[in-house]
Amino acid sequence: MIGQLLGTGVGPFIGLSLVLFGFFAFMSGQAVARSWQPVSRMVPYAVLLGLGSRFLQYALFEGTLLSPTGFVLEVAWYLVIGGFAHRLTKRRKMINQYPWLYEPSGLLGWREREIGRF
Repeated sequence: MIGQLLGTGVGPFIGLSLVLFGFFAFMSGQAVARSWQPVSRMVPYAVLLGLGSRFLQYALFEGTLLSPTGFVLEVAWYLVIGGFAHRLTKRRKMINQYPWLYEPSGLLGWREREIGRF
């Protein structure tokens, strides 16, 4: 039942889609953040990663090429991973490039530095 929803077996889906292409989504999110682009630029990259992942599952593991459920799940996963990487990278850039203006605030945030607290 789960294999029919994903379009392939659970093992190839976890190994190829979630782990390997998840790493690619993380790197894409970092690249988008490093060029100061908004996180919405991650959407076309996530769709392309989803298409590539579906094709490799079809070619290597005899999965279903046109599995809408599997494709939507993969693209959503890539958007989550890419968005997390984007925010993490942007936080690091803001704090490192503007240390007189911003200080860390939690895992993914930054806040304005109070005057006199440098």
